[in-house]
Parts: sequence; structure tokens; C-alpha cells
Amino acid sequence: MSIKIRYLLGLATLAWSWHYQGSDFVLAATDSTTTSTVPSSYAVPGAFPTSLYSHYYNNPTATSAQPQPVISDPVTHEIFPFSLTDSHNIPQYDTVDPHPLPPKASSQKLLQRAVVQIKSIAVNPMFSTCARCQASLEVAKFLALAAPEQGTNLALALCEYFNYSSSCEKSFGPLVMGPILTQVVSFADVGGYDGQSICSQFLGLCPAPAATTLNLTGWFAKPKPNPLPPPKQPSGQLLKVLHLSDLHIDPRYANGAEANCTSGLCCRENAYNSLSPQTPLVPASRYGSFHCDSPYSLITSVLEAIPPLTGTESTGFDFTMFTGDMLAHDPENQQSRALNEYSEVVLYDLFKRMLGPGPTYATLGNHDTCLPDLASPLSLGGALGQQFSWLYDHVTALWEQEGWLPAASVEFSRAHYAAYMVKRADGLRVISLDTNLWYRSNYFNYINSSEPDVSGMLRFLTDELQDAEDAGDRVWIIGHVVSGWDGSNSLLNPTNLFYQIVDRFSPHVIANIFWGHTHEDQLSIFYANNGTNMSAETAQTVSWTGPSVTPLTNLNSGFRVYEVDSATFEVIEAYTWKSYVNDYPALDSQTQFGPTFEFEYSTREAYGGNITWGATDPLNATWWHLVTEQMEVDPTLMQVFNSYQGKGSILTPPCTGECIPARICYIRSGSASIAKHNCPSGHGSVQ
Repeated sequence: MSIKIRYLLGLATLAWSWHYQGSDFVLAATDSTTTSTVPSSYAVPGAFPTSLYSHYYNNPTATSAQPQPVISDPVTHEIFPFSLTDSHNIPQYDTVDPHPLPPKASSQKLLQRAVVQIKSIAVNPMFSTCARCQASLEVAKFLALAAPEQGTNLALALCEYFNYSSSCEKSFGPLVMGPILTQVVSFADVGGYDGQSICSQFLGLCPAPAATTLNLTGWFAKPKPNPLPPPKQPSGQLLKVLHLSDLHIDPRYANGAEANCTSGLCCRENAYNSLSPQTPLVPASRYGSFHCDSPYSLITSVLEAIPPLTGTESTGFDFTMFTGDMLAHDPENQQSRALNEYSEVVLYDLFKRMLGPGPTYATLGNHDTCLPDLASPLSLGGALGQQFSWLYDHVTALWEQEGWLPAASVEFSRAHYAAYMVKRADGLRVISLDTNLWYRSNYFNYINSSEPDVSGMLRFLTDELQDAEDAGDRVWIIGHVVSGWDGSNSLLNPTNLFYQIVDRFSPHVIANIFWGHTHEDQLSIFYANNGTNMSAETAQTVSWTGPSVTPLTNLNSGFRVYEVDSATFEVIEAYTWKSYVNDYPALDSQTQFGPTFEFEYSTREAYGGNITWGATDPLNATWWHLVTEQMEVDPTLMQVFNSYQGKGSILTPPCTGECIPARICYIRSGSASIAKHNCPSGHGSVQ
């Protein structure tokens, strides 16, 4: 074996080659005959060469540890400490010279970067539209947490960039939805169920998440009695109960303004039709129009007509139910706390003075808060959890002042979303719920939305129903936003829990449920076992959706009266009245006559002709299920229902084809989750 090494030294080049010869290497120079012999191996002495360093931290000749010489840095003239190389105590993390962090960004810089990031996410081809939406919400969340004062500015910037509104400032500015959105994204799990729900409901960028699995372990204090207690026996004496809903008084209504405006709320001075911006094409009648809320003249007309039409001029009603929505559909930038309180004062005072001495049991609608649709859960804590307490304080004080609520109900209502329970002298318990807490358009409902009862409202309901069961009392539940019908108004998880609560306490405790909100005459049936078997035998409870006083949109004005057995509190008969809104323009030129309200129909006569049923048997869930069976075999019965749904409006479209089984399915859906699972969409409304 040979190794040739060449190198340049000055101007002479020497080539060395090593040739193995026995136990020695022979080193020869190519330009000389000189040779030398070197050993083929070398044994190093066992002792450390201590002469290399002048000082040591330990004994360098010891065999138990490596030598630790004292090293001095010739640049800094500092001696490196023993702790730096101590094998028994190796230092962790260099605290002397850490890497620097970027400077803290100002809130304005955070806003700018958030906008840039969201714009980048929005065009990232690696993301689905749903992922883009939720990733953008994550950016918004961190901005809301780090610089909440910039939350509104982010909403405005994104509104303008993505063209969400023609007037971003009016929709998302600091005095409208900007602070609300900032609160919601700061608390919501925007990367999970909450974010998917927000992106689905408000932006249409994600599929709607399914209802979460409901865990009822420990929810009910007692199991459902088996057998059920014997039903109460009818007294044969009838109570007369008025059901009013969705008045939507518009004190800013302008006679003669455009009643067929291109956008927004019509019958306002600033409303116009784009085909004729300067001159109204359809002047607003002073009693109301199909695309407008209720002027004062319509509100007082219906309240004036009710006593003579119902025979209560001298007696009044045993009680009245108002299932919510006092205010007009003003845009957010025209809403105010003062307008809320004004409308409450006006309407409750008119009820008291024009309907007689019986109490009114009212519930809050989504248009009874400022801003509309909103209610924040108390679980947010502090000022955020109490931000609508002014509303609950005010309406409760009015109900107390009118003599409609006892002291115990007043105290609870003030502290719990204006929800309450009243036990009447006749034994009926009325429970009023704030259904804004399950309304789809309430942004606060998307905080912990996988949970069915963030607000605690359904816990309150369950406890009250248990108390009623223990006492042998019957209950009516009133609220605004329907729990079921076509599933378009309420959230899946809370209404799923509500359905189970109704199942647990029906039919022996809950006698009836009453809603508003849709402005239409509708109905839903609740069945045993979550509606897995829908039949006359499993039908347990029914919810009635009252017709609206407001004509908005394309509806006649109406109201309903129930005849109720005074012992069972079952509905024996229900009568509905209406007023033809298309007749109102003819009344403008004179003052002798106002609107005419006329009897529309008897529920028993309209739907019960082919059902074997006693003349005084209640119009309960069993009866209504039999009505739906008749609708399946006789489509003309659905046409009757369809006409009454719009209160006989000339603008009500027919219900044919797929609409018929869809409507039957809606009637059989007491929760949004059942409606979404079972029914085709798109046939819920006649508007």
C-alpha cells in the first residue's frame, strides 16, 4: 500500500511516498536518496498532558473525570466559569443572551395585519370555503382578545372588502353590530362547532353542523310517572283567552309614503321604489299595507274591535297572551333603547285600557330588544352578561305596574331574561320563556352552541314543570320563536332539549304551548320518544302559533280567541278573526269607517268534519294528528289550512305538490332538529 503526498514549499516541490516495509514506514524524497524510518504505531502516555494549561478546576490527572482546564477568552479577557462545562450540573437555557422578540404591535398594526391575513386566507386554494371562513374567524378572535377596540373596525373593513352590505357603517358600525360581533368571536370556539355554525348561518360558507348528542343523565329529578296520574276531569265551564301576537307598532309610519319600496321597511318617508324614486307608486294607507308594519291606527282599530267581536265588552277576558314583538322592523341604525321603552309603554297601556281587567301574560320577541334578535347569556359574567338587564327591568316593571305579575314572578323576571312563572288563582301555571335564547339570528347563541342550555332557561323550565307535577297542576308555556315548524327559526340543540322536556311532562302537566314570530297561523305536534313513531296514540302536546296583527309581509291582520275548560285547561275551541288589508286604501278618503275585522273560522268546524270526536272533547294533540291524517287523504283540507295560514290574504300562494306533505311534516315537527331531519325545506311560509 502506498500514499503519495504532494505539497508546495517555496519554489521546490517535494513528493513523498510511504512504502510499507515490514514493521516500519520508509519515507523517501523524490529529489533525494535520503530515507528515514518511523514507527507504525504509537502509544500515548496515560496521564493527561497537564502542561497544556496552567490552571484547572479539578485534578487533571484523575481517572474518574475529564479534566476541566481554566480557559480565558483572549477577546473579552474573561474566564469561562466551571459551571459552563460541569458534567454533573449541565446548564439549561441561556438566559444571558436570548433571541430577541419582535416589537409589540400597536392595536392599529394588529388590525392591519388581521385584515391582510384574512384576505390571504380568503384566496388560499388549499382551503375549502368552510376552512377559509373558520380560519378567518380565528384571526378575528385573536384581534378581539388582544385589541377589542379594533373589532368594529375589522368588521367594517371586511364588510367593505367582501361587499357584505351596501351600507357597512349602518350595519356593522360601533353603535350597531360591531361590538356585538367582537364579543361573540372573543368568546366563541370559532375553530370548532361555534365557528362552523356561524359560517353556516350567517355566511353560508359551511355545512350546518348536526345536533350534538343529548345527554339527559341527571337532567330530570324524577322519571316520568308510569302509569301517568289520572287526567283531570272537565268542568264544563269555559274560560275565554285572547291570543295576540306580533303587533309591530310603527310610530314612524308615514301616510302616503311608498308602500311598495325596493328595500328596507316601507311606509317611511325615506322609503322609495327604484322605478319611481320621487313619487310613490303605492301610497301607504293610514291603516296599513302589505309591506309595512302596523301604524297607530291599525293597532287601536284591532284593540277596539276585539271586545265587541268576542263578547267581552263588559267582562273582559279571563286573561290575554301576548307572544311577543312589539317594535317595528327598523334597521339596526334606527333602533334605540328609548324606542324600545316607548313601544312597551304604549302597547301595554293600550292592552290594559282597551281589553278589560284580565291580566296579560307577555313574552319577549326578537324585535323587543335593542339591537333586535339579541339576548346575552348571564354566563358571560359582569357587564357583558347584564347588558340587556335594562330591558328586563323595564318590561317587568311595566307588567308589575299593570298588575299582571305577582311579586315573586317580578323578582325572578328581572334577573332571568324576563322569563317567569305565574300560578293563577284557578290553578293554571303560565310559564313565559325568552326564546331569543334559541333564535338562530341571535349572535350570542353561537357561544358554546354545542351546549343545549347555555343560558339556564331550560333548567328553569324543567324545575318549574317538576314543581307543577308534584303539585298536580297543569301548565301553559308561552314564548315567541317557534321551537319547530320548518326548522328555519330556532337552533337544533336547545329545541332538541326542549322537545325532551315536553315529552317528559306531557300530556299530564303541559296542557298547551303558544308561540308567535312567523306572523302566520301555524301549529306543531309533539310526540312521545322524540317523534320516532308519529301517531294519534303517541301525540302528546300541541303548540299554537298565533296570527300577527301586522300585515308584514303580504298578510292580513288577525287575532285568535280560545275557549278553554277551566279544570283541564285544554282548548275546546279556537276562533280566528281577520281584516282584509287590501281594503284599507279605500278608507283613506273618509273618517266614517275604519278597518273591518270579521270572523274567519272555527278550528273545530274547519278541520274536524271527518273526524269522530266528541262535541266537547279538546282540540288536543291526538285530534290534530287525526287532522294531519285527513290532510294526507284529502289535499283540499291543506288548501283550507294554507288559506288560513295567511289569514285569507289575496297574496297567499297555493300549496300544491311537494308543499302538501312538507306542511304536514312541519305540523308534526315540534323541534328544529326533527324538522331538519324529516322534512323538505322551502315550504314553511306563505309570505
